Amino acid sequence: MSGRCPVVVAAGGTGGHLFPAAALSHALAARGMEVHLVTDERAAKFGGDFPAHAIHKVAAASPSGGALFARAMAIFTLIRGTVAARRLVKRIRPRAVIGFGGYPAVPPVLAATQLRVPTLLHEGNAVIGRANRFLASRVDAIAHGFEVLGGLPGTLAAKTHLTGNPVRPMVIEAARVAFPDCSGGQLRILVTGGSQGAKIFSDVVPAAIELIPEAARQKLIVVQQTRGEDKERVRVAYRRLGVDADVKSFFSDLPGRIAQAHLVIARAGASTVSELAVIGRPAILVPLPHALDQDQTANAKQFAAGGAAIVVAQSAFSPQWLATALVEAQGDAASLARRAVAAKRAGIADAAERLADLVQSLVTGKDKNP
Repeated sequence: MSGRCPVVVAAGGTGGHLFPAAALSHALAARGMEVHLVTDERAAKFGGDFPAHAIHKVAAASPSGGALFARAMAIFTLIRGTVAARRLVKRIRPRAVIGFGGYPAVPPVLAATQLRVPTLLHEGNAVIGRANRFLASRVDAIAHGFEVLGGLPGTLAAKTHLTGNPVRPMVIEAARVAFPDCSGGQLRILVTGGSQGAKIFSDVVPAAIELIPEAARQKLIVVQQTRGEDKERVRVAYRRLGVDADVKSFFSDLPGRIAQAHLVIARAGASTVSELAVIGRPAILVPLPHALDQDQTANAKQFAAGGAAIVVAQSAFSPQWLATALVEAQGDAASLARRAVAAKRAGIADAAERLADLVQSLVTGKDKNP
């Protein structure tokens, strides 16, 4: 696309919103578009590596839950952020504004709709989030990461487009790695609890491995992400059991670790499930139990529907249950390989390009109908 073509992506709060926004931004920049990121203070720490021409911060807050006064203050903050976002949109004059969910995306997307700038939402989860649901009737198009998007009124179905969830370049690289051979009984397990870790994995996984017969235990290789405060006790547990384990609070090469694994034990956030699908690895998924919209449960169920994963409620995720599941996996290499194929079948590796196509169609449509 010739000429200066600024586009605004709006995301914030967590890597789950920013990672797909960054992947789209890479794709748009490759097409000659100038990308601006609008985010909030919480997400500023992620901004250093974000592929944007400029990064702008606007005020945002969540009005969900809490006391009446806190909700009222959050609404006031969103109004103040929208006023600031209107000034920013008028100055940048973007050809389109794309929101990636979370309340930091509300002010810039709402401002764009008021100023008649083409708008697009991307919903990464299998159930539409509250911020996106608030904006859904106002925008021009809605892209979704999972095949079925729950929680959206049927009247808005015509503006939805399945694009998948854009993934980081290192995920695409990891997807080229073939599923590792496990016919000799060796089982490589990756345990990851999302951006904040998960205490329950630190509690349950070492305890489950202790219940496995020693001969089988010696064939396990564990890579586990933990919270910082859990790291040492998990390391000590594996050392006592004589298990080959790499325990850290952060893995910069997590997609590569996924590719090396025979089985992944994880939460079911949209980014995690999408990366498992694109790379093609079987999983045991333990959805976060207290999410407002039960989005992780919906994500996990859709991924599991094709045979890629086993979904277990956190209340049932005990050492005894997991020990049985691991012994069964270790003894059935063919089943693991089939589940890996099912996972890969669910992946949409070109999601960033599909989403970029949708953005470009909005821009082109605007050019034809000024």
